[in-house]
Amino acid sequence: MDQIIQICKLKNFIYLLLISFILASCSKVTDESIFISIMDSEWQRSIDESPLYASSMGNLDKNDEWPIYSLDKINANHEHDKKILSDLNALSVDKFNADNVLNIQLFKDRYQKSIEMHEFKSFLVPFSHRGGIQLQHESAENLPLRTAEHYKDWLTRLSTIDEYIDGHIQIAKKGIDEGIMPPRILMERVLDQIEKQAFVTPSLSPFYKAFYEMPSSISGDDIAKIQTQALIVIENIVIPAYVNFYNFFKNEYLPNSRDTIGINKIPNGDKYYEALAKSFTTTELHPDEIHNIGLSEVKRIKSKMVQIVEDVNWDGSFREFLEYLRSDPKFYFDNPDDLLTEYLATAKRIDPELVNLFNYLPSIPYGIRPIPMESAPDTTTAYYQRPAADGTRAGYYYVNLYRPEVRPKYEIEVLTVHEAMPGHHLQISISMELDLPNFRKYGGTTAFVEGWGLYSEALGYDLGLYKDPYSQFGQLTYEMWRAIRLVVDTGMHYKNWSRDDSINFFLENSAKSKQDIINEVDRYINWPGQALAYKIGQMKILELREKSENQLGDKFDIKEFHYEVLKRGALPLSTLELYMDEWLASKS
Repeated sequence: MDQIIQICKLKNFIYLLLISFILASCSKVTDESIFISIMDSEWQRSIDESPLYASSMGNLDKNDEWPIYSLDKINANHEHDKKILSDLNALSVDKFNADNVLNIQLFKDRYQKSIEMHEFKSFLVPFSHRGGIQLQHESAENLPLRTAEHYKDWLTRLSTIDEYIDGHIQIAKKGIDEGIMPPRILMERVLDQIEKQAFVTPSLSPFYKAFYEMPSSISGDDIAKIQTQALIVIENIVIPAYVNFYNFFKNEYLPNSRDTIGINKIPNGDKYYEALAKSFTTTELHPDEIHNIGLSEVKRIKSKMVQIVEDVNWDGSFREFLEYLRSDPKFYFDNPDDLLTEYLATAKRIDPELVNLFNYLPSIPYGIRPIPMESAPDTTTAYYQRPAADGTRAGYYYVNLYRPEVRPKYEIEVLTVHEAMPGHHLQISISMELDLPNFRKYGGTTAFVEGWGLYSEALGYDLGLYKDPYSQFGQLTYEMWRAIRLVVDTGMHYKNWSRDDSINFFLENSAKSKQDIINEVDRYINWPGQALAYKIGQMKILELREKSENQLGDKFDIKEFHYEVLKRGALPLSTLELYMDEWLASKS
């Protein structure tokens, strides 16, 4: 019996030893596993340090907190980025699989750009007329507000908004000290937006809008208690915080804002804009090259527009035709409800036609919402908001209903194609459904994302849109709009163009209304370089499509081409081209 026991013990020992060896082998630390661990921890860090973003994505761990916003935190993040990039550079990719070779390349690029941009200190400008702390109530549009606890979390956040605002003020004061200031003409808009928050009764505060119509699933008693508490918090904390903010902004910040508009007028501004141009386009193009590409595209598109003017037998000049489109009431709705109805109807006409161009469509739907009226006068015609990661919020196409008399009917089709389907909603939602690391699934490359949106506009012809010459002119107007961006963005930020120079160039070459043009030009002043991504990205996708059509001939399948472009998420343009060349080689 003792011998049997000893044999059993020996067998158990050998078995445990074998299991330990197998586990040790399986858990062997490799450079690739280290990289995966870094990606995972960095994603979690981004969620932990961005509570508003986390809430919008469905992660409610810090649903009652604001982000930490201070110079110390910004500088700590910079040091962290340098450490992560150093760790990544120490890894050998020799044994990485193909997917992770691409992943580490894209991941490193994010940190490299962040480190490079830090030296220009744009973080010392914490305010924008197109969003930010003065319009913080709009963040409720993205938050989960379905239960009483969700509303209580939002109230807890609001009870510390004074600290969050003060963080912005302290950073702004440092910007004043170092002479890194935004243009005064934009900051005057911000002052007006702060005023709407500071000098209002609690029940009319923009922050109280989230409490007007609470879900019926919440009990009446809870609704009454939450609404009462909301009025107290708004009156005693929110409004006084914005009054303090208003006084600082009016008395200190606005007087120190600069009279110039170009980013080249801040310290080291030329070098900064060159870096922005390369970053947003994911190319090595110099601002001078981009400016010339824009001029060439304006000339090409204008020739097509002139042909339409001739086709409708217009007997005046091109400039007079543009003024006719901007001023004739038949091209506009006279109330916001009819304008919104037309956006909704256009979207529904597009949806059933998508199967003719795509063999894969996203599963999550999208809706259409008006842009909040507090920001509508100062923002662009429309924008898109991605779905929540946990599927609890659809994607949303936001449309500007402010002053419908300046929102042309002939732009509705092309705008809907760009912002919704098959533009941003299709591309971004597909990316979220792919088996990709989170930084790619929920991030993106502007030149790809906006290039795809602009490329999608021309697909409207295949979707049964643009049937009359004015809608066709609208489609060309939108392509012209993006070509003009190349000219005026580089013009203002690199070639010393004035704001009026840019507005006039727009008026001479585009049918967009003056209200839109002014808001667009101010957007480019506010966000240097971003506007370059659209046309450069579109031109690359069109180039790849033409190359594919020429090489494949009768074997070219538009559905397959679109799948190949979209199946890896948003990529730098040079990387996209490499993959498309591989696909073409495999087809040959």
